Amino acid sequence: MPGRQQRRPHPFDRGPRRRHIPSVTEPLALYIHWPFCAAKCPYCDFNSHVRERIDQARWRQALRRELAREAERATGAAGRRPLASIFFGGGTPSLMEPETAAALIADARALFEAPADLEITLEANPTSVEAAKLAAFRAAGVNRLSLGVQSLEPEALRFLGRRHDVAQAIAALEAARALFPRLSFDLIYARPGQAEAAWRAELRRALALAADHLSLYQLTIEPGTRFATEHGRGAFRLPEEEEAARLYAATAEEAAGFGLRPYEVSNYAKPGAESRHNLVYWRYGDYLGIGPGAHQRLGLDGALLAARRHRAPEEWLARVERDGHAVTEELALDPEERAREALLMGLRLAEGIDPARLLARSGRTLAEAVDPAMLAACLEEGYLAWTDGGWLLATEEGRLRLDAMLPVLLR
Repeated sequence: MPGRQQRRPHPFDRGPRRRHIPSVTEPLALYIHWPFCAAKCPYCDFNSHVRERIDQARWRQALRRELAREAERATGAAGRRPLASIFFGGGTPSLMEPETAAALIADARALFEAPADLEITLEANPTSVEAAKLAAFRAAGVNRLSLGVQSLEPEALRFLGRRHDVAQAIAALEAARALFPRLSFDLIYARPGQAEAAWRAELRRALALAADHLSLYQLTIEPGTRFATEHGRGAFRLPEEEEAARLYAATAEEAAGFGLRPYEVSNYAKPGAESRHNLVYWRYGDYLGIGPGAHQRLGLDGALLAARRHRAPEEWLARVERDGHAVTEELALDPEERAREALLMGLRLAEGIDPARLLARSGRTLAEAVDPAMLAACLEEGYLAWTDGGWLLATEEGRLRLDAMLPVLLR
């Protein structure tokens, strides 16, 4: 964090607006979406699909083709862009053939300026089928595993529709710990009937097995999911807001006992183990998105271009084979949109927002991007604070209220 929190007025930069010129020397992040899962979880609204058969060779070729197209666009007069990270997300990327990951990693290293210690993350589930492939993914070049544990309680795993049991989760964590230099795992909290004492015990058990990085997700009801239907007819009840807040606070306390700090609203890490890939998003850097439904933000010719791809796997595949890409929309974001996105992402971080970077990336000062009366109120209530270095951050109390605070704070 860039400095101690202070509750004092801050001298906004009210100087002339500058034209937004994205930096082509800043490393960008590469996201590769694998849209397939063995089954659809009842809480999931991600772009994931279940298919009986997948032509792995065809998909490998299409992903490589779209990657080559985007790398060519990102390469400018200054040469190849530096690369910060690769992230295989989904869906369930551990269902792809390790050869696909190896080919895409090799392509990325050839197409971008990649450091020797490039962070390469792959999401995996702890089923025995996927765990058996972990060594092959490590050999392919993956050096950071993100394991979808979600719970270490048998009843909770059944409720969440997970295909692994507790023993498989523990075995996968132990195998991953032995294979990968870096390991993250996901847990879901605010489950029906979840007690704080049981949650603390579950956290301690998980952190003792893999205490580098934890991604925490509150169970929410998303439209179109099976849980939305079941919750709507009263099949289960989620904890009230106060109960969920107590579980969230307990997470930080237990994580601290293992040396993990909350560097983002839902992510805890030991110093140096933070996700470099996600930090690019939260700091509003450039990123490329390859695969069905993938989004991206790319600075080109003095503009920041937002693009998204076709979501349906079969249509995405057909378009890439025909056109070399499956982009369905690309537009240049105006300064107001850039500033809003940067603040929405940056205030999630414990380090907060650097006003100078906000201006450089969006062309808007902090004073122009927020409602001054709401800012004053949030500072007065202790939900926001200034650091000695002049950064604006959400306090611990503020991060609990971000979803409610941001819509009224941002212009």
